[in-house]
Amino acid sequence: MRDPRVFDDFYVGHVRRLTSQMYAMTGSLAEAEDLVQEAFARAWQNWEKVSGYADPEAWVRSVACRIRVSVWRKAVNRLTAHRRHGIPDEVPGVSPDYVAIVAALRRIPYEQRRAIVLHHLVGLSVEETARETDAAPGTVKARLSRGRQSMAPYLSDSAGDRPTRATRAIRSRSALTAPGIAPAVATDGQGSTDQEVHHHD
Repeated sequence: MRDPRVFDDFYVGHVRRLTSQMYAMTGSLAEAEDLVQEAFARAWQNWEKVSGYADPEAWVRSVACRIRVSVWRKAVNRLTAHRRHGIPDEVPGVSPDYVAIVAALRRIPYEQRRAIVLHHLVGLSVEETARETDAAPGTVKARLSRGRQSMAPYLSDSAGDRPTRATRAIRSRSALTAPGIAPAVATDGQGSTDQEVHHHD
């Protein structure tokens, strides 16, 4: 039997952090909110199963990512260059570092972006990132390396090509957030390796 009180507690405890993580992946706060709400709706539909998982939050995040990919594939032919590569939606109060990181993330391939968000912002280990993205650890390492290289030109100091604070924030897994959203990093930045992630919705 689904207990709405338990689900409500789970929702309240995770919705802001998941929205922050999806905002980093999509560059759009409105899209992030829609994806997270749909993922939580699916979690409620499957709550008897999802509530028994070792990491229900990872399940919701994984579903939100798959919804995003599905929506993107349907709309890809209608996306403009500005939508794909333009600046992120303006949200009052966002720090310049956060804006720079989200803008740079939008300029790299989705799988690289997802790996960087999960590893550097969420704080998952390479192995956990591999499990959540259904990829080999070596593939994740390659995506992280290529993604950081691709982002570097957009996060460098124009005066001397030195790393900006935004670049250092990515490398140190800082808890960068949009206004009103809880920090994306919920761990000590190292991540554990014994959490189970389920990918069925």
